[in-house]
Amino acid sequence: MDRYLVFGHPVRHSKSPFIHTLFARQTQQELEYGLAEPAVDEFAQALRTFFDQGGKGCNVTVPFKEQAFTLVDRLSPRAKRAGAVNTIKLTDDGVLLGDNTDGAGLVADLKSHGVTLADSRILLLGAGGAARGALAPLLAELPSELVIANRTHTKAQQLADEFCDLGHVTAQTYEQLAGSFDLVINSTSASLQGELPPLAPALIHTDIAIYDMMYGASDTAFISWAKQHGARQTMDGLGMLVEQAAEAFTVWRGIRPGTKQVLRELKRNLGVI
Repeated sequence: MDRYLVFGHPVRHSKSPFIHTLFARQTQQELEYGLAEPAVDEFAQALRTFFDQGGKGCNVTVPFKEQAFTLVDRLSPRAKRAGAVNTIKLTDDGVLLGDNTDGAGLVADLKSHGVTLADSRILLLGAGGAARGALAPLLAELPSELVIANRTHTKAQQLADEFCDLGHVTAQTYEQLAGSFDLVINSTSASLQGELPPLAPALIHTDIAIYDMMYGASDTAFISWAKQHGARQTMDGLGMLVEQAAEAFTVWRGIRPGTKQVLRELKRNLGVI
């Protein structure tokens, strides 16, 4: 049976085995999917061992995505742009192909919620790896402007400069933000600590769409804050998790699983519904 797993540290909380087991059942694919939590300095060896022992593919999560980028034999165009790898496939010719499905998963989830990206003004909070992975797929949807806001302006500006060939991208500090946005995406990990990006409440209005890449059994701190200030459409990252997994499954197996039923099952598993 073909073997797949997810590398991370920590990773025991991961829902990837649950998701991919449902995908395999749905598409009648014979595979098993597990977890691997190597020490931070032992990831490279663990990755080599997994594939030497017959592994077919893996997902890579925090903190190994940037390291995985340097360990594969070949990169997909979207992995090159993201500067990080979250999906690795052993090809038929024995090459380790690194891909990044995070941004595609985000865009797919936004569209499933009816969010219009074309000609919209998007605010992306944070300038780390999650933001980097999202930029190219978001810009491919042709928003009128994408503003990157970060506590450190220099880091946001570096990202804006790197992706400016794909569309209208600017960098601002949180204090500089002005005007009306159609969509705000929180790519920071602040919600994991119950914290908030320093965003002015005045930026929130009833017609804005709010997206937090983090998720939990209840509203994240950012979503709760946005609702308190009048946002009517709020989304967490659970759908993105399922959509990026579906994209990875397609890379590995050449067949695209459906996501709606799997997302419902995952919510039930988490006690969300």
